[in-house]
Amino acid sequence: MNPENFERIARRRAGAKLGFYIHAAVFIVVNLALFTINGQVTPSYRWYIWPLGGWGIGLVFHGLSVYLLGAGSGLMERMVQAERRRLEADWHWADKTTKGS
Repeated sequence: MNPENFERIARRRAGAKLGFYIHAAVFIVVNLALFTINGQVTPSYRWYIWPLGGWGIGLVFHGLSVYLLGAGSGLMERMVQAERRRLEADWHWADKTTKGS
């Protein structure tokens, strides 16, 4: 792999992680505000858990996509390599059939 590819992948990974950190910070600030509002306005009913839970699920999936399935992760790299092998095999097969006819 050449240095340009390393730079591109490093920037993509850093950008994805930064996006996740911003998402997590906004999640915390907004949900703390909702918790406070809920405590002041309707303390008898805990409605803040609904946006907290829904958004929390989204945040978990965002984190998984960044740290588990993101560009450069082990799983993603294995999948890319498998696709490259398939494409190369298909290309070689198509190349042989066009030359043989």
